[in-house]
Amino acid sequence: MNVVFAFLLTLFAGLATGIGSIFAFYKKLKQETLLSFALGLSAGVMIYVSFIEIFPKAYDALSVSFSSNAAYIYTTIAFFFGMGLIALIDYLIPDKDNPHEFIDDQSGKGKKKKLMRLGLFSALAIAIHNFPEGLATFIGALEDPTLGISIALAIAIHNIPEGIAVAVPIYHATNSKKKAIGYTLLSGLAEPLGALIGFVLLRSIFTETTFGLLFASVAGIMVYISLDELLPAAEKYGKHHLSISGLVLGMIIMALSLVLF
Repeated sequence: MNVVFAFLLTLFAGLATGIGSIFAFYKKLKQETLLSFALGLSAGVMIYVSFIEIFPKAYDALSVSFSSNAAYIYTTIAFFFGMGLIALIDYLIPDKDNPHEFIDDQSGKGKKKKLMRLGLFSALAIAIHNFPEGLATFIGALEDPTLGISIALAIAIHNIPEGIAVAVPIYHATNSKKKAIGYTLLSGLAEPLGALIGFVLLRSIFTETTFGLLFASVAGIMVYISLDELLPAAEKYGKHHLSISGLVLGMIIMALSLVLF
């Protein structure tokens, strides 16, 4: 039952990319203030839960098979491996094709063919990004459904500007809302696909050690996404104090949810 719930949460997080396509149909994003605050809040949730909940649980899982010192070392290595993995993905995708580099460029200049190409490349880039994010949501939900909900919501908010990155060029190239929404949703489906592939490949070797290493990597992935993508995007969409207020509130909400639930 947990597997089905975890997969549904991952599907929800991925399809949230489609929400971004709605913003693409407006010439001026009046919702920028709200989006800035929401991105900051998402970063706060992900950073707090990574260090306070996920990292310690990964350490506890590895402590079953290793000494305390060794477990901490392996947890730390796996954490930075997760950061390195998502950083490598960012590095391998050229800036002009990186979805996070297109958010500011909504002028619609250039030929429609180039816009369409940019939209398709952005969709591909997001699909690549969504693989590890989908696995992060899925693994988190498998361990703790309440934790999984928090992660899914945070990643869902994170996916909104990515949806904008895909939908804006495709919409202006084709003048078709259906195509813009369709390609955006397809890019988001990479998230549940990543979860499904990860589950199938790891199911037979899913031990406490495997879980600990994966969970620590998930923490690294989430922290990197927050620092490299969410907070910079929040700064671009609104004032500095607005994004930081969202960050702090996100941490408070996550702290209360861990205490109350």
